[in-house]
Amino acid sequence: MTAKEKVQLGARAAVEKKAEDLLVLDLQGISGVADFFLICSGNSTIQIETISEAIRHVLKAEGVRERHREGVPESGWLLLDYGDVVMHVFLEETRKFYALERLWGDAPLLSVER
Repeated sequence: MTAKEKVQLGARAAVEKKAEDLLVLDLQGISGVADFFLICSGNSTIQIETISEAIRHVLKAEGVRERHREGVPESGWLLLDYGDVVMHVFLEETRKFYALERLWGDAPLLSVER
């Protein structure tokens, strides 16, 4: 499965769980960290955990497993690392604090099919 297909699947799963302000940064040619960052927000620790689990479930069903998972809902930031795709699920306040969109401001946005 390509990185673009992974991020599209993850985005659809997040949207189904009512993720807010979802965007995908295309880091290809900009960073060696990953090809894409998916960034989205939830309104509560329960919601960010639900979004994260939905992403993991849909990708696992396609035979894709995360390489690394980091964070706990109470921290306000859950990270799912799929190698070429890194998915960040934030509480809004935590997302504003880390401002990944600003840090990676040179990255073009990938349109997400919903």
